[in-house]
Parts: sequence; structure tokens; C-alpha cells
Amino acid sequence: MRKLILIAGLMFLSVNISMAQKLGNQRIPLIGTLAPSFKSQSTNGPVSFPEDFGKKWKILFAHPRDFTPVCSSEILELAYRQDEFSQLNTQLIVISVDKLVSHQNWKTDLEQIDYKGHGKVKINFPLVVDSSFAICDSYGMLDTKSGRGKSVRGVFFVNPENEISAFYFYPNEVGRNTDEILRTLKALQTSYTREGVVLPANWQPGDDVMIPFLTVEDKEELKKADPGVYYINWYMIYKKEKQESNQLFIKE
Repeated sequence: MRKLILIAGLMFLSVNISMAQKLGNQRIPLIGTLAPSFKSQSTNGPVSFPEDFGKKWKILFAHPRDFTPVCSSEILELAYRQDEFSQLNTQLIVISVDKLVSHQNWKTDLEQIDYKGHGKVKINFPLVVDSSFAICDSYGMLDTKSGRGKSVRGVFFVNPENEISAFYFYPNEVGRNTDEILRTLKALQTSYTREGVVLPANWQPGDDVMIPFLTVEDKEELKKADPGVYYINWYMIYKKEKQESNQLFIKE
């Protein structure tokens, strides 16, 4: 009996040491680098990332645990707006450290909820299994605070070339803002498709954009009675946004 207790204690210690080493060694992949690939099971069947999603934009969402209140509200908010993401040629991918049967039961349960009077909704995007913590580890999303095998609320935006375009993390206590995720996606797509354009603080689709410097063409534009370029000072230059230019395309 004592031997069994000793073996169990050593196994528990080994798991904790392994997790501590992962927490200490994890690295966040940087903007402009290739998004780490992975293969796993999901509520939509086997997933091979990024190959399965072609030239789409991809957004990865890490969730600490299934059947938790904040995570459940986030999944439902995404589900209610999943058609908006689809229209922007974007695939949503949810990652959680629980097992497949838990994901399946959670999804089934969430699809029976009428959240905030929006009605019941089908969750079309995959909930990916990361019970080994391998995906969260490769994206630097393991929660160093809890140390209990959870992930932080990570969000990674991956462009059609499978490069990381942006990311941000939320603590487990605070839910993500779907409006800001959509705004960030639209801003990234605008910057991605329009070379030489940068976007000011609080930019929304349709707002004027900025340019880093005046080109020869821009200087000629300034001579017109109603120029399409204006500036506050020499380092804050704006270009008027035309309605027809506010289209988001994917580069071939």
C-alpha cells in the first residue's frame, strides 16, 4: 500500500514538474512569423491547421475550460456572428484543453440556450481538442497564474499566408469583445490588401486612413481644390477614404 502511495505521489510530482517546465519555457510566436501548425480532433472531425483552411484568414481562440461561464458566453457571441466572419473569408477555430467528449457535450448544451433573447444557434466552427496542452504550449498560451493546466484567453489572427498578423491575451476573469475582434480583423484585412496604408487609433471601416509620408503623386493631389489627401502636420498625413475603396479582398 505504501508503495502504491509513493508511486502515485511521484507521478503527481512528475506531472507538476513537467507543467512547471512548460510554463517556464513557453514562447509566444511573434507577428510576421508562421503560425505553428497542429493536428487534432474537434467537434467538426479531424483538423489539420493551417492546411485545412486554405487562403482564408484564421482566428484562433483559446478557452480555459469547457462548461465555464465566461467561455460559454464568448462561444455563443461568436456563434451569433459567425456569418459575419464567414463573409470576411475568415475561419473561427476554438481551442480548449478538455477532451473531445466534453467539447461535444458542451457544444450540444450551448446550442440549446437562448442567450440574451437571440434564440438558439448552431455552432458551425470547430472546438479543437488540446488535452495534451501541445497547441497552447506552441502559442505561449498556458496560464502561468493558475498552474492547473489551463490556457489564457488567447486570440491569434492568421493571414492567408499563414503568418501571425496580430494577437492579444485576456485574463481568465474577463471575456473578449466580439466587436473589437471584428474591428481588428477588418483593419488587418485593409492593411493587408492596401500597400502603404496605415490605420489611426479607433479606426473603423469607412474612416479615413493614414499614409507614412507624401509621395510625388500625393504632393500633386494637394494642389487640387478638393484634394484626397490632407495632413495635421508633417508626420500625421491622412488620405480620404472613398466608398468604393472600402472593399476587403484576398491577395492571390
